[in-house]
Amino acid sequence: MAEDGRVATVSTAHRARARRGRTTAALLAAVVAASLAAGCTSGNGGSKDDGSSPDQKPGHSRAAAGSVLAVKIDNSRRARPHTGLDSADVVYAEQVEGGMSRLMAVYASKLPAAVGPVRSARETDLELLRQFEQPTLAYSGAQSKLMPLIDRAPLRAEPPGRTSGAFYRGPDRPAPHNLYLRPAALLPEAPGAAALTTGFSYGAAPKGGTADAYETVKYPAARFTFIWSASHHGWLVSMDGVGATTTDAGRLAPPTVVVQYVKLRKSDYFDSLGNNTPFTETVGTGRAKVLRDGKAFDVTWSRPTATDGTRFATKDGKPVNFAEGQVWVVFAKA
Repeated sequence: MAEDGRVATVSTAHRARARRGRTTAALLAAVVAASLAAGCTSGNGGSKDDGSSPDQKPGHSRAAAGSVLAVKIDNSRRARPHTGLDSADVVYAEQVEGGMSRLMAVYASKLPAAVGPVRSARETDLELLRQFEQPTLAYSGAQSKLMPLIDRAPLRAEPPGRTSGAFYRGPDRPAPHNLYLRPAALLPEAPGAAALTTGFSYGAAPKGGTADAYETVKYPAARFTFIWSASHHGWLVSMDGVGATTTDAGRLAPPTVVVQYVKLRKSDYFDSLGNNTPFTETVGTGRAKVLRDGKAFDVTWSRPTATDGTRFATKDGKPVNFAEGQVWVVFAKA
C-alpha cells in the first residue's frame, strides 16, 4: 500500500491503438445474424469444457509480452477454494444466469503456477476486455451462438485444446469444477503493470470517506461480503457466507474493493436450462463505492467507450486512488 502520497496512474497508450478496432456492438451486428440457427451445446451453460480437443496445436503462438491474461473462473460452491486467484491484479465479479456469480481474474504483474477452476466465457467479458490491448482470454468454452463473436473479438481466445499442455484436470473434484490452467503455457512471462490499461489510479487515499468495516453485495443466488481487517491490510472476502481462501495462499484480502453499480439487461443467450444470461453494461457512467483503509467513498464511474478504462472520481471530479495491491470490482445492479 502506498504511503508517500504519490499517485501512479496506469498508462493509457494501449487504448489509443485499440480504438482502431470495431466496437462490441458492431461485432454483434455482424455475427449474430449468421449464428441465429446455431443451438446451444450441453453442460456449463451450453459449453464444451472437457479439457481436450482434436484441434490441439502444440506450436500455437504465445501472446505478446505486453498483453494481460484474463481467466474466467468458476465460482460455484463446488469450485472453491480457488487456485491462483490471489496473484491476480484485478478480480471482476459478475452476475450470470440463474442469479449466480462468476469471476474473471486479470494477470499482469505476476503469473501463478496454476489458475482455476476455469469455466465458460460470457458476452459481458468481451466488452470488459476491450480496455486491454489484445488480451489473452482463457476459458473452458462458450455457447455455440457466442463462439463467432469470440472468434472475431480483438483478443486471443484460449479454450482447452488450442495450446498443448495449457489445461489439465485436477483429481480432487468432479468435472466441470476441476479444469485448471497453466499460465506459463500461454504467456512467456508476466507483461507487467503497464499492461493494466484499466483507468485505475493508485496512491494516497482521498480525503473524507466514512468509517466502514462491513459491506455486502447480493445477487439473486449469490452473496459477496467484505470485512475490513487491519491485520491483513485488506478486506476479508466471504462468498455465500463462507470465508474465501485459496489453495496456495490462504485467505483472500484485497486492499481495495469497488462496488460498481451498473445496468443489467437480457442478452440473446440462454443456458441449457433456459435461463437467460444477463449482459452487464460496463460502458457508460454511474455511481460506485470504493472501499479502502477501513473506509467507504461514494464516487462516480465513467467509461466513455469500450476501449477506455474506467475512471472513478469524487463529486468534484478528482480521481479516486486505490491502495496498492489487488483490486476487486463487484458489479451490482443499479
